[in-house]
Amino acid sequence: MARTDLRRAVGVTVLATLAGLLVAAAPADSPVNVPEPQDLYDGPQHGYTPETLKGATVVNLAGLDKLIANDKPLLLDVVLADRKPEGLPPGTLWLPSHRSIPGAVWLPGAGVVPLTPEQQAAFFKRIEELTGGDKSKPIVTFCRPECWGSWNAGKRLIGAGYSRIYWWPLGVEGWQDTHDTSVVEADKAWTASTKEKAPPPVAPQH
Repeated sequence: MARTDLRRAVGVTVLATLAGLLVAAAPADSPVNVPEPQDLYDGPQHGYTPETLKGATVVNLAGLDKLIANDKPLLLDVVLADRKPEGLPPGTLWLPSHRSIPGAVWLPGAGVVPLTPEQQAAFFKRIEELTGGDKSKPIVTFCRPECWGSWNAGKRLIGAGYSRIYWWPLGVEGWQDTHDTSVVEADKAWTASTKEKAPPPVAPQH
């Protein structure tokens, strides 16, 4: 083999090896072809999500507009509530507000995994109340972009037999790019039923 051909062959082999290493080192949460987990996702709430939710319809903005105009769905916002910053001086006012799609019902943390048995029961009870017990009523789940909470909430509802689940993966930010938002308060029935029932905080690992 000529020296030039040998160098070329060696170069191709090195490039192929490097490409294989790069693929092997790609992050597990790559935005390309993120697979649906078999069950609820129990990792961090923020991260790349699948493009699909089996049993649900994934809607874009035009589809969401049409759905709201024609079918009056339950808009289910599961964005986590802001936590009060530590170290605030005594007497400091802390009045966070949450903006969402107008008319949405905000159940903060309803997409967290795991929920306690009490929280899960409260979630399904509240959804039953909001839908009037109609499992065919359309429900749109959403939170923020790259948020597993709304994916989990939709999957929970599908597993409970709700037949018209829509997932809006771009969340509040995707809506407010072209639409107005409004300040919404956390659903009182949900927060009252889950108060003091959250699992204990996990100690940080050192």
